[in-house]
Amino acid sequence: MQKITAARMADIEPFHVMAILARAKELEAAGKSVIHMEIGEPDFSTPQPVIDAATAAIAKGDMHYTSAAGMPALREAIAGFYRTRYGVDIDPKRIIVTPGASGALLLALGVLLSPDDEVVLADPGYPCNRHFVRLLEGRTVNVPVGPDTHYQLNAALINQHWQPRTVAALVASPANPTGTVVSEAEMEKIAKVVSEKNGQLIVDEIYHGLTYGEDAVTALRVEPDAFIINSFSKYFQMTGWRLGWLVAPEKYVRDVEKLAQNIFLAASTPAQHAALAAFHPDTIEILEARRREFEARRNFLLPALRQLGFKIPVTPAGAFYLYADCSAFTDDSFKFAQDLLEKAYVAITPGIDFGSYLPEKHVRFAYTTTVEKLEEAVERIREFLIGC
Repeated sequence: MQKITAARMADIEPFHVMAILARAKELEAAGKSVIHMEIGEPDFSTPQPVIDAATAAIAKGDMHYTSAAGMPALREAIAGFYRTRYGVDIDPKRIIVTPGASGALLLALGVLLSPDDEVVLADPGYPCNRHFVRLLEGRTVNVPVGPDTHYQLNAALINQHWQPRTVAALVASPANPTGTVVSEAEMEKIAKVVSEKNGQLIVDEIYHGLTYGEDAVTALRVEPDAFIINSFSKYFQMTGWRLGWLVAPEKYVRDVEKLAQNIFLAASTPAQHAALAAFHPDTIEILEARRREFEARRNFLLPALRQLGFKIPVTPAGAFYLYADCSAFTDDSFKFAQDLLEKAYVAITPGIDFGSYLPEKHVRFAYTTTVEKLEEAVERIREFLIGC
């Protein structure tokens, strides 16, 4: 029987880094010591107060569905976090708890896009952003960004690339793969341009909390009607719990909730109970200590890679990534990543995962391992480059 495949699948690519990860696992199974710098996941375990909250809730046995928008207590806790962290008051009714940040993005795009509508995105950027647009039969306007704009969209670029069918701009701050941050002043300019175009601003803030030397300010301070995507995965280190949230403009809340009912019904109940403890002072204390550890890792790895000959022209202020120009060593970053794994047992991500703007010249390093392992990785890379 002939395989029937939707046309959209030709445009939705796999995560190429998964091939790197699979091979790394094979090498480890064969007894090799692989240093993992490829996957965007904190290496720390979930903070114990969060685990304890989940365990206590499960022991009580009430693990039924919540409402599609999430547990009222958790929505109120998230609103309280915005009040405490950012000085922004949000009606908890605007907050929808989702299965990961991916669920939040799907809801935002789902209520905004009709077939062939366009979304302006930065290239390089997180691959799911463009793939979700395609899944919903929209189109992406992929804007090449480089060091001159800190690898970020700005108001001028959005204005330049806005087309008649464009309905939204999606900005990530801090960004994956570059770790760079959009300033509050620039975000305000972006919001103004999008509003003048009668469009909608979507801001990915899932790496908020993981910034170094400067704070990432929520876009809600300058655009109360933005869609804000956030997650318990990165700063709160709950990746496997698969929990995120969406702050939706009030006028979209009913449609977002209706879509959530139909797509996933509700986010995980145990995860929601666990997340109630994520905002407790004892949890935040743990997370802030780990944030400082991430900063120490960045402060070691950034100059070390530059000394090896990787070009990293912008010091990233957030997330846990370094997006490096490797063109001094190769014109094929995917093969470079494969060779580095096979010969030096260091796993990194090739630029091909993040878009079409100079992917062959870039790789991403995730500093999601200890400083000691990062030191060893640098020495392995140094020896590898001598043999290139």
